[in-house]
Amino acid sequence: MNIRNDRREAAIERMADHVLSKGLGAATLRPLAAAAGTSDRMLLYYFADKDELLTATLDRIATRMIVQLDAAIPVEPRRPFPVLLEQVWAALASESLQPFMPLWLDLASGAARGLQPHRDVAGEIADGFLAWVTIRLQPESDGEPSLLAPLLLASIEGMYLLKAIGRGAIAESAVIELASRSQ
Repeated sequence: MNIRNDRREAAIERMADHVLSKGLGAATLRPLAAAAGTSDRMLLYYFADKDELLTATLDRIATRMIVQLDAAIPVEPRRPFPVLLEQVWAALASESLQPFMPLWLDLASGAARGLQPHRDVAGEIADGFLAWVTIRLQPESDGEPSLLAPLLLASIEGMYLLKAIGRGAIAESAVIELASRSQ
């Protein structure tokens, strides 16, 4: 790597820390530059524009989350739907993964309003998480990948939204009900 790339990578790491701790509302150019330890003009030397900067930062955050999820729930052994649902739900409640979920809601909210790069990045993250879930689910009896991965993804997302708005009891009862129906 060259010095420019090294500094760009270091800036992405620091901006990812900043956005994880402060949220997307604090992801404006000057606060991001301050978090990266540089000026806003210098920051734009490393990135074509704010969208590229934000995309790189959010991609780094998504990568961090997947690394933590991989450590918490390895690919093997593959799990039946109820087991994976309960494991993912428990992992997302862990202290190490808690900062990611409010940021995900911020990103999803921006995507729902049609903001870019929010919509593209959120879609890529959702696709990645769906693939992550799919390879951890036990295959169907005919050896095909489970078709339940979208249901698990939608369930987790909906349950987390309920938890975020203060309806954690509803989310917990949904985990129990989905797990019991899927056995």
